[in-house]
Amino acid sequence: MGSILNLKQVINASGRMSILGVSTLSDVVLDGMAYGGKHYFEMEDLVTQSGQAVAGMLGTEAALIVNSASAGIALSIAGAIAKDKHQLVENIYAPAPQVQREILLMKGHNVDYGAPVETMIRLGGGIPVEAGYANGCRLEQLEQSISEQTAAVLFIQSHHAVQKNMPALDDVYALCQRYNVPLILDAAAEDHPQSYSERADVVIFSGSKALEGPTSGILAGKKTYVSYAAQHQKGIGRAMKVGKEAIFGLLAALQHYDARPRPAREQQEELMKLQELEAIPGVRVTIEQDEAGRPIYRGRIHVDEQEAACNALTLVARLKEGNLAVYTRDYHANEGSIDLDLRPLQAGDLEKIIAKVKQILGGA
Repeated sequence: MGSILNLKQVINASGRMSILGVSTLSDVVLDGMAYGGKHYFEMEDLVTQSGQAVAGMLGTEAALIVNSASAGIALSIAGAIAKDKHQLVENIYAPAPQVQREILLMKGHNVDYGAPVETMIRLGGGIPVEAGYANGCRLEQLEQSISEQTAAVLFIQSHHAVQKNMPALDDVYALCQRYNVPLILDAAAEDHPQSYSERADVVIFSGSKALEGPTSGILAGKKTYVSYAAQHQKGIGRAMKVGKEAIFGLLAALQHYDARPRPAREQQEELMKLQELEAIPGVRVTIEQDEAGRPIYRGRIHVDEQEAACNALTLVARLKEGNLAVYTRDYHANEGSIDLDLRPLQAGDLEKIIAKVKQILGGA
């Protein structure tokens, strides 16, 4: 089927990224999707029962499967704003002077993860309000930003967000509980989803990242807030509905989910293969742990543009050229380095990456 589209072969060394289709799917997940796709169901009952099943697996009061983590953000915010006001559910953007619409988040959490977080806030009918600064936020700054117009606090648990000088998730949740303001937690790409069940009123996961399921999202947490969000399936959520095949695929992924990371030593030993690139002038290799502290290790290729054939930004661009496109994590390319993530690699991919880097930088 791919041949009729004339698609490039892609090596994904950037991680579970939406621009590359996030994850590859196991046979178990594909079997689940096939079962869902080959049968009819009463969709309202399927959505209800699948939500109950997911809540049981995650240890939350309730859950709802949606079509993406982004949908989960928008629906959670719409739910926090409209609550049980049915007229507002049908038109979340209608002027309603007495309705709280401000969604408070720390400035360092107002990130672009492929779409701006604040766009998802506005999609849900909210008005983003920032606390703190780009390089940090104190808990008291967040507290002082809570007002009578605050509908919810949004916390982004992600490597995209600022990590230093930020209050911890549990401290933010305790603050929200004191002020009776719901905390919405975006943990889209996080492992160990059960560990977040009691740390927010609503928690959002991507079904296709750490869980390695099909394109989908999970909105889970307190029954009240999940039910508020679920009402919007007949409002803005109509554009975010999930297919029956994705529901069964996600359930299969959750049932077979293994949160155990690849042992650190094994990751590091595999990444040691990159050291042969140090024979190329201007190239140095290090092994770095994930910025957010997760037990994930990546190879970092440092490129000295004064000695190497090109700089890191050019290397990133040239790796994507040709019939074999190699995608790396290029968040630090402007600083002279690129990262390689082992998790999505297939057998032999690392060797192909090494060969292409050598070809580009003249070390072949």
